[in-house]
Amino acid sequence: MPINAHPEYIASEKEYFAAQTPEEKLKALEKMISLAPGHKGAEKLRAELKTRYKKLKEKLEKGKSQRGTVKSGIKKEDLQAAIIGMTNSGKSSLLERLTNIKTESGEYEFKTRKPVVGMMDYHGTRVQIVEIPAVESEYYDRGIVNNADVILMLITDLNQIEILKKYLEKARGRKLIVFNKTDLLDEKEVRKIFSTMQSRKYDFVMISCRNNRNIPELRDRLFLNFGKIRVYTKEPGKDVKKERPIILEPDSMVEEVARKIFHAPLKQIKEIKIWGPSSKFPGQKVGLKHRLKDLDTVEFRTR
Repeated sequence: MPINAHPEYIASEKEYFAAQTPEEKLKALEKMISLAPGHKGAEKLRAELKTRYKKLKEKLEKGKSQRGTVKSGIKKEDLQAAIIGMTNSGKSSLLERLTNIKTESGEYEFKTRKPVVGMMDYHGTRVQIVEIPAVESEYYDRGIVNNADVILMLITDLNQIEILKKYLEKARGRKLIVFNKTDLLDEKEVRKIFSTMQSRKYDFVMISCRNNRNIPELRDRLFLNFGKIRVYTKEPGKDVKKERPIILEPDSMVEEVARKIFHAPLKQIKEIKIWGPSSKFPGQKVGLKHRLKDLDTVEFRTR
């Protein structure tokens, strides 16, 4: 917010950040430009507003000329997380740390202009992670965010939490706050921020993409937020198929695993054995109605 800004300008700025369509953003920018402070100290602000207005108007005009063209979408996987944040919060770096995908880097505004997709391997489970362009840019994709299963709210300042919440009013996924760039803070500052978020009962992780601080913890917390369980299968006399577990809802029954791997009637199954957290002992014989837990292994014998 500029120094000595008029209350009307501040109100128009709030309208801009709350706008849900490019047209609404353009209208708010027009108002911001007309109400921007006229003193010399605000020259940079006025220039930035005019540049942002020009780019957004050009984008809208280009869109009108290409109306009817099909926009390629992103196919949603079973487990999808979206990374959102303000410009220069480290979204691209976080995507690289979680998925090993290589993205364009640079410390300038609105570097990412379209969603970038990466796949995270979590102990054999594939998790789709989508980096969304900065929330304050005209490229922010609200549609993907609203439908994601988990939203990683990437921040570098506690004040950004409330700003990001404005863009998540219709988002159905669970929210996990990720405080980045802790390498720029001393341990006293880290403890203070940790205590503040803990007292507010946020679901959060404090990380540094630069030195990989708490990245493994973030991967664990991310998977937990999906609220799913992983169940492995094995054939009699063979090892467990650890490369690709079956993803299920909590408290799912063995019957649901059977229906995913057998195309014939389930009456062909003559014996079921189970190993893992839900078993009383390794290789316990169970029925189709047995309730499963995360990391169970099921073996089926057929007639």
